[in-house]
Amino acid sequence: MGLIMPLISRFHSALAYPALGAALVLSLPSAHAVSFNVEDDQTHDHWQSMALTLGNERHFRAVEAHSYSDATLSVNATQGVCDLPWLEMRVELEAAQGESRAVNQVPARLRVDERERIHSVAEFITERGNNGFYAHFYLNDIDQLIADMSVGEQVFLGFDQGDEDPWYMIFSLEGAGEALARMQRLCRDAS
Repeated sequence: MGLIMPLISRFHSALAYPALGAALVLSLPSAHAVSFNVEDDQTHDHWQSMALTLGNERHFRAVEAHSYSDATLSVNATQGVCDLPWLEMRVELEAAQGESRAVNQVPARLRVDERERIHSVAEFITERGNNGFYAHFYLNDIDQLIADMSVGEQVFLGFDQGDEDPWYMIFSLEGAGEALARMQRLCRDAS
């Protein structure tokens, strides 16, 4: 797997790469752009499920914060559109960012255990005043990925870096099935 420090330095280098390919315009609620209240937090082995609220806005999250001390992987859904969940990875940077922007888009690969590899695009995003570096994944079949994650042991993420070696992250799926099911149930019950 490798050390965290080289991985983080690759995130810093990713900030400097020009965008690859045409811009993908997809309007997703950005639950990380502001501070939300965490409600009904429950632990499921290496995963957690929770509701995130701010006024009338409600998001639901299943998150794995066990595998890395400075990175999380989450599946998120929004009240009223529970059938449109999204996958997001967050890596903590050294400082709060000065602007909100889409930094880059790169080809990405995801795989649960030994299942078939899923090809995707990851859009790297920063938010002004936030020390997070976010990767949003554009997936054709997130429902199948969620089903695979629910019964798998590990999810592998790979990001292309042009001429440089790709970088990888591996997240545990221990407890993901319960966390994902609860996140989806909380969202449906609130809608």
